[in-house]
Amino acid sequence: MLEFNNVSKSFWTGKQRKVILDQASFRVELGNSLGILAPNGAGKTTIINMMAGLEKPDEGEIRKSCRVSFPLGFMGGVVNRHTARENVRYIARLYELDPDYVEAFCRWLCGIEEYFDMPVGTYSQGMRSRLTFSLLLALEFDIYLIDEGMPSTTDVEFNRKAGSILRDRLQDATVVVVSHQASTLEKFCRSAAVLRDGQLYLFDTLEEAKRMYDYHA
Repeated sequence: MLEFNNVSKSFWTGKQRKVILDQASFRVELGNSLGILAPNGAGKTTIINMMAGLEKPDEGEIRKSCRVSFPLGFMGGVVNRHTARENVRYIARLYELDPDYVEAFCRWLCGIEEYFDMPVGTYSQGMRSRLTFSLLLALEFDIYLIDEGMPSTTDVEFNRKAGSILRDRLQDATVVVVSHQASTLEKFCRSAAVLRDGQLYLFDTLEEAKRMYDYHA
């Protein structure tokens, strides 16, 4: 379970205070994936980052009693001066997984050949995306966090392999996906919420959330 208890979060924009959440309380139960609809600039990425533990709330508490992923496509956590091999083995140990397995899986899925043993700082954006996405799929989680849908690369073979693994993984996992488009949520969720002006409005069905979201669009 992932639970927000009276969580507040805001930022100073230089002109005014932007409220992302104002004393929001909700929970994500395992087996019940949640979609969050929000217009651009409402704070979708901030909420996902708080769920992952990458950002802290100003007030309130976030509780996790299960394994929650880092956001799909997240580029942090990988050290540029280290090779892919060094990075994935270090992260595997952090998650108490077999470094040999995680390295072998990422080597196979990445398909970046000799670059796997070169510093990540020498990679193109596409190669770095393939590495971080492969690492996410090598680590199994109870809840997967997706910001604006699944990222893609220009490599067709990688997208095919990674997409197939992700679909299989999500059959048994719970997903939290945030997007400004309802069509993205339809792939993953039945229940949904709408984030607007610091308030999170929860609905039992995606259709109910869409009606509110479209009404205020």
